Amino acid sequence: MGLARLLHHHAGTIDHPLAYEVSATVWFLGARRAVFTRLAAAVRPRAGDRILDVGCGTGYLSRILSPVVGPAGQVTGIDPSPAMIQYAAARARGNCAYVLGGAQTLPFPDGSFDALTATLVVHHIPAEDRPEALGEMYRVLRPGGRLLVAEPRPLAGRLGPMDGDPRDLLGSLILDTGFQVESEGELPYLLYYVRAARP
Repeated sequence: MGLARLLHHHAGTIDHPLAYEVSATVWFLGARRAVFTRLAAAVRPRAGDRILDVGCGTGYLSRILSPVVGPAGQVTGIDPSPAMIQYAAARARGNCAYVLGGAQTLPFPDGSFDALTATLVVHHIPAEDRPEALGEMYRVLRPGGRLLVAEPRPLAGRLGPMDGDPRDLLGSLILDTGFQVESEGELPYLLYYVRAARP
């Protein structure tokens, strides 16, 4: 099963962690670590930060963030797939924790996190639920907290793993939630990102 097909499960969960890991390696042409290290850097992690990875999947990005935030920090991953949470937890570093749940109802108190990542996630959330999910992300970030959203871009000449352009998918969603957009743009391997902050 290719990553494009895995990423195309809009309303469902991805429940095949091993297949996902193989497909992701192929999709990024062996450069997955470099791409996700760049995504991790984009959220500007610091020692001692508490970071939430929404739609954490196999925990790949959280394991990259883990050594940066160090023993005084914490990376929490949340995903609606029990199989993904089980896979991630089995490979967890000491400062990583994984929780079963969805973006629309994050089970954390207000202002719990310094930063939040949502990579290859928003297109899985039904369109009518996206404002609620972004509202939850806003709620659990502290004032000044940082948000990174990354989505796939269409392949040249045909659509990629999502039906359309990520700029259309995200639209004014991040701004309408109350975030201040700091930067946005294209990344290698057909990714588009938005970095924002909670005022």
